[in-house]
Amino acid sequence: MSAKTHALLSASSAARWINCPPSARLCENQPDKPSEYAEEGTQAHALCEYKLRKYLGEKVTDPTKNLTKYDNEMEESAEFYLHFVKDFIAYAKGDGGEVMTLVEQRVDFSKFVPEGFGTADMLIVSDKNLIVADFKYGKGVKINAEWNPQLMCYALGALQMFGDLYEIEKITMFIIQPRMTAISDFEISKNDLLKWAEKILKPAAKSAYDGEGNFKAGDHCQFCKVKAECRKRAEYNLELAKYDFQMPSTLEDSEIEIILAKADLLEKWIADVQEFALKSALQGKKWQGWKVVEGRSNRQYTDEKAVEKVVRDAGFEPCEKKLLGITAMTKMLGTKKFNELLKNYVEKPQGKPTLVPASDKRPEWNSAVKDFEQEDK
Repeated sequence: MSAKTHALLSASSAARWINCPPSARLCENQPDKPSEYAEEGTQAHALCEYKLRKYLGEKVTDPTKNLTKYDNEMEESAEFYLHFVKDFIAYAKGDGGEVMTLVEQRVDFSKFVPEGFGTADMLIVSDKNLIVADFKYGKGVKINAEWNPQLMCYALGALQMFGDLYEIEKITMFIIQPRMTAISDFEISKNDLLKWAEKILKPAAKSAYDGEGNFKAGDHCQFCKVKAECRKRAEYNLELAKYDFQMPSTLEDSEIEIILAKADLLEKWIADVQEFALKSALQGKKWQGWKVVEGRSNRQYTDEKAVEKVVRDAGFEPCEKKLLGITAMTKMLGTKKFNELLKNYVEKPQGKPTLVPASDKRPEWNSAVKDFEQEDK
């Protein structure tokens, strides 16, 4: 597994410090708070790195015996990632000429960001094109590649490394998120990327490095170390306190639109404050009017293999037989065989209507009213 160090203005936190420059220095001396999800993601990255390096012909050691979070889902996710990376490499080779593939490549973009560096999951460099791919193991929030500051910083670093060797004109960025079965891509010209770096990235980076600029709350708060204590975020979310949630019919349309725009952020903020308060209480903090108690829990087996044996010895079958999911079935049969055998047995049901911001790229649900009328009959 490649060692990863993070700069003050790292690529992975660029979305935050670009939007909220003072947060960089505010978070600088805050201790890292390792989580189960972060460790899971780190181990999934290690597995992806191994599979990709092995495919590229490098001599590598299988890390699975040392991965405490390893399971079938992680294995399938790494294979999902590898499948698409192979396609990216084949696409790059289709242009002819030399193709360079770099795994877990450290890049330096300090020309635009003071002391800026990061580690790109994968770079594919050819004569005219640069491909930047990033693996995300999370399954809670879908990450979009469009104007993604993290990937754009990696691309800038790659241009600094290889710009003199290759006449790169186009950059294509991919985010691969297997547990959401999602592939997001974004294409930008070299010139447009450099314009963004000069007009947006560079000024924001200077303000962030100098500890200047204005605090701003938004989606970028998600991974901020002080998100639960941040006053600006509290002010932003507490604006909703003036609305009466019990009587939405009395609200003006414009007020409802404000609530819709902030509802998800408010919910996340409340959860962050609750988590912060609980951790503080467990460390001895006393909150007036609150106490820590033992939560509900469910019974569980201490040794599943032993349970299977005991039940079978008693003449019963302890395990349910379950049809493999589509991803697992595809892996077992192979894509070609899967399509040959099961193409007529697979469908993608219509999703339920969901209210989203107008900027969402999905087409509008034009038949929504009619569908609901039919359901009411």
